[in-house]
Amino acid sequence: MLSGISSRAAQQHRSALAKTRWDRREHTQPPPLPSPLEIGVRRSSRANSTFIVGGPGKRYFDICVALSSIVLWLPLLCLIAIAVKFAGRGPIFYRHRRVGRNGQAFDCLKFRTMVVDADAILHRHLSTDCEAAREWAENHKLRSDPRITPLGAVLRKTSLDELPQLFNILKGDMSFVGPRPIVVAEVAKYGECITHYMSARPGLTGPWQVGGRNDVDYARRVALDSQYVENWSFWRDVAIITKTVRVIVTSRGCY
Repeated sequence: MLSGISSRAAQQHRSALAKTRWDRREHTQPPPLPSPLEIGVRRSSRANSTFIVGGPGKRYFDICVALSSIVLWLPLLCLIAIAVKFAGRGPIFYRHRRVGRNGQAFDCLKFRTMVVDADAILHRHLSTDCEAAREWAENHKLRSDPRITPLGAVLRKTSLDELPQLFNILKGDMSFVGPRPIVVAEVAKYGECITHYMSARPGLTGPWQVGGRNDVDYARRVALDSQYVENWSFWRDVAIITKTVRVIVTSRGCY
């Protein structure tokens, strides 16, 4: 008799548990599905979480050269900072969120080269100039950019606006050589090659800088970054740094 009562009690308990689970399924809404872009970024991040182009040797080189460069260029950094401060209202440095290794976001530093209300000016310009809107959609760059200040134009032409990125290198967000940092809106342009991009720290210079920079289309830029990651070597980094000096002197593709 006791066994019969225990059996019925156990059966009732199982039924109650089943009903509770069913109610939870009915009243609990499933979490929203991630977008295809988010899925691609997550997969790329997991695939490359244990790999980084150049490894510890490249990182050691970056730290040593970044420290030396900051000490060497410190007087120039201070002069540019003073010039930007007195050239107009606004901050000295410009911080912009970029996509780094494994999809991690970071603040990419530059000397400010644009007016304070740059976003509003860009929006008005693109809404009234169809050719500029097409150029921006293709390359995220404008040959004639109304946002840039007179001092900013000089800094961009000589690439001096990017000197603060030495601190990004020291922090570990960037490297001396690698794919140039991109924004989230540019991830889709890389397609499957985004895996290559996320396998390396973004570079202060890179294959795109010495391969034509703004004079080449975006598809060529993606191809250059992918080839760099696949065929990386220390001496290739040295060659790119050497070529960068010539590109800066000639101002090739700088605007």
